[in-house]
Amino acid sequence: MSKVKWSSLGLSVVVVIALIIWIATGEIKEASTEAPAEPEVAEQERTRVQVTTLNAQLYEPGLLLQGQLEPWSAVTLSARVAGTVESIAAELGDTVNAGDVLLTLSEDGRGAGVQRWQARVKKLEADLSAAQKLGSRNLASQSEILNVESELAAARAELKSAQLAVSHLRPTAPFDGVINRKDVDSGSLVQVGSSLYELVRTDRLKARGQVPQQSVAQVAPGQSVRVQPLDGEPLDGVVTFVASAANPETRSFAVEIAVENPDQKRIAGGSVNLRVALADVQATFISPAYLSLGDDGRPGVKYVDEQNRVVFRNVKLLSVSTEGAWVTGLPEETRLITRGAGFVSEGEQVEAVDASEERG
Repeated sequence: MSKVKWSSLGLSVVVVIALIIWIATGEIKEASTEAPAEPEVAEQERTRVQVTTLNAQLYEPGLLLQGQLEPWSAVTLSARVAGTVESIAAELGDTVNAGDVLLTLSEDGRGAGVQRWQARVKKLEADLSAAQKLGSRNLASQSEILNVESELAAARAELKSAQLAVSHLRPTAPFDGVINRKDVDSGSLVQVGSSLYELVRTDRLKARGQVPQQSVAQVAPGQSVRVQPLDGEPLDGVVTFVASAANPETRSFAVEIAVENPDQKRIAGGSVNLRVALADVQATFISPAYLSLGDDGRPGVKYVDEQNRVVFRNVKLLSVSTEGAWVTGLPEETRLITRGAGFVSEGEQVEAVDASEERG
């Protein structure tokens, strides 16, 4: 083969090889201009919180007040006539019934005065009868008849006064009760108005308290009250009176409560805590440790909804103690966040784990 032919053949081979390289290089460059696929981003790990499911219950809220216990009835018996104490029928601490005689005072001629006026009344009654008969025959004037009637009326009034004075010589108990104080002894000389006894009724007591103006609308006669003395068993009571106007100094309303005390416990005069029962409501019992303050400064709790998102809900405190708090404002069933609430915010989706499962 000649030299020229080899030169042509070599040139052809070089051109073919160059074309192949050019085409390959172009495909690579074209492919490199395409955007690479984005790598899959790993899903962000959710915050893990512990939850406990709480159910609302029927709860009877109460209005707490401070009060003072008093006897249901208390009276100081005083002498209504002057005299000397002849005998004592009731001693200090005795239980007496209504109508029982407590003591006897000297008569000092009062019985004779009754007899004198009784006789006077009988005479005037006879005189009046005679005058009326004469008047029917025009033998006595109308003025004479009226004069006798006037004298008779005056004599009857004097007789009643004398009889009343005699009855006051034996003062009686106005109601069933206990002699709480005795101010006289046999031989004591008393004047009108002198104190004899103090009688109290303690089988029923009266509690007095003050209701704040913001709560008075919740209290009405007939409501049940739990009365707790500072030292002793609680007693049952009923609201009997709520003032219609507030005390101008304290802006609170007076309330009175009838308290049954069948055992006659010696608690009258002492301080008591009063819990006025209010209408039943649906409420949830939670630990005070799970309460927090919202942006508005009101108390609330954090819980998770059905989508495991954090919800903050304001609640109304019905009662708070060291054991727990009764609150309203939560759903009937609440998945309360009991651990991790401080690390999550409202609206955040979390991984909720039931406390019972973690214990298991």
